[in-house]
Amino acid sequence: MSITSNTLSIFALGGLSEIGKNMYAIEYDNDILVIDCGNKFPDESLLGIDLIIPDITYLVENKDKVRALIVTHGHEDHIGGIPFFLKKLNVPVYATRFTLGLIELKLKEHRILRETELIEISSDSDLDFEDIRVNFFRVNHSIPDCLGIVFHTPEGDIVHTGDFKFDLTPSTNEHSDIHKMAAIGTKGVLLLLSESTNAERPGATPSERIVGEHIIEAFLKAERKVFLSTFASNINRVQQVVDAAQITNRKLVLLGRSMVNVVAVAMERGYLDVPNGMLIEKEQINDLPPDKVAILCTGSQGEPMAALARLSTGSFRGAEVLPNDTVIFAAGPIPGNEKNVSRIIDNLFALRAKVIYGSGSASGMHVSGHGYQEDLKLMLTLMKPKYFIPIHGEYRMLHQHRLLAESVGIEQDNTFIMNNGDVVDIENGAARQTRKIPTGNTYVDGIGIGDVGEIVLRDRKQLSEDGMLVVVLTMSKAEKKLVSGPDTISRGFVYVRDSEELLTNVNRLIIKSVNDLQGSDRDQWKVMKQSIRKSVGQYLFKQTKKKPMILPIIIEI
Repeated sequence: MSITSNTLSIFALGGLSEIGKNMYAIEYDNDILVIDCGNKFPDESLLGIDLIIPDITYLVENKDKVRALIVTHGHEDHIGGIPFFLKKLNVPVYATRFTLGLIELKLKEHRILRETELIEISSDSDLDFEDIRVNFFRVNHSIPDCLGIVFHTPEGDIVHTGDFKFDLTPSTNEHSDIHKMAAIGTKGVLLLLSESTNAERPGATPSERIVGEHIIEAFLKAERKVFLSTFASNINRVQQVVDAAQITNRKLVLLGRSMVNVVAVAMERGYLDVPNGMLIEKEQINDLPPDKVAILCTGSQGEPMAALARLSTGSFRGAEVLPNDTVIFAAGPIPGNEKNVSRIIDNLFALRAKVIYGSGSASGMHVSGHGYQEDLKLMLTLMKPKYFIPIHGEYRMLHQHRLLAESVGIEQDNTFIMNNGDVVDIENGAARQTRKIPTGNTYVDGIGIGDVGEIVLRDRKQLSEDGMLVVVLTMSKAEKKLVSGPDTISRGFVYVRDSEELLTNVNRLIIKSVNDLQGSDRDQWKVMKQSIRKSVGQYLFKQTKKKPMILPIIIEI
């Protein structure tokens, strides 16, 4: 299908076939609207990488068309990449009141808050761009002020659900706009993008209110201090902890920078009700009886430097877990974090604490903020889209969501499962997935953004697994002869004193490689280095089954 200026295009820039760094874009004629800009935390294979953010090369190349960044909610995987995005594309950012508060924290850290145009929206807002009109509907999630988005385009209406579940008895008064969703569906939805995180889980998502009851029960049973760890952004859960502390007449301590910052934003903007005098500093913990203190902290995902990890090893200054203290994990581990969480739980048991942990129904201390299968089918039924793109999930989740769509009447050929970089083009009401744009991961390494690529990561992996061998040669510039050396230096490969014979043979091999090149027209230093790498590398692999990085250094005199 040829691409014309009147084609409506949906781009996957992050979040499809993976969890994290969500980012999508919609383009029609001279308008590009970007939805969310999150980050993703690296796994152990990405050595030295701090964050992964979306590749926005296509947007930078078409920056004159980019009108706005519209944010569905304030979780890290939806806002974590915004400061890096704005440094390249300084466009207006539209978000709800609470989400803007969290974005402002990030922009202050990056010192770009003054240069950024932040515009507050709500579920009643209407935005008009040149060819696209945008309005919103409220959804439930595990953070306040979450929105779904409707894009009214010349081709038809495109709906992006954001992250959602249907909670008919939410712990706050933020009910889903179900009637509004039904009205949107009645008018006709051309394409629906809907999240897929829990597409494998049957039934409906339990209500957040159940968790509040279990937290109060645990606080009433606790004999000494109560430590509770959850996501700092889960303000509903934080309010439940505040309520339980009030019922049991406990003072509340906040530990962890993100917990302190997010709670401050929530209190300032009216999303969290904390009684006067309840919050105390950690230095006041020992001034009160243990049964009059509750501690709310970060670290429910096993992050090594978070408050709970340091408490579990006794290395958090000013607070400690003592025998018979109660520790509650009020968040389920994100896939991949199970090992770190288990290590912390073991440490806490070793401190003889009473630990309440386990996903959802096991402990009663957590329910997901993402819809189960019945929630997802309800969204599909309300919207009744012609075309469907499952988003925000690993491939098996997207596939399962496609099956759910078929079960409620959406044709199999009208569902598109896309990888990042894929594009769905719609022209004259017909959708096709026929092209890609260049995209990938952008790595943040310290202050560097995008300057670490696959080659650097490959070198780091090789160094971490097999170490390196540095070979220093002193050569005569005039005669092209070896003057002294070679000197071999092992780092992370073999211990020199235990491997003298191996390194002696390596030195002999290096001298032979140098002598073989004498008098030839191939005696340039570059060729010599390549020869040393090849011969030494082959010998070391034969002897040790390892492939250290071999770094020849030639000093000319």
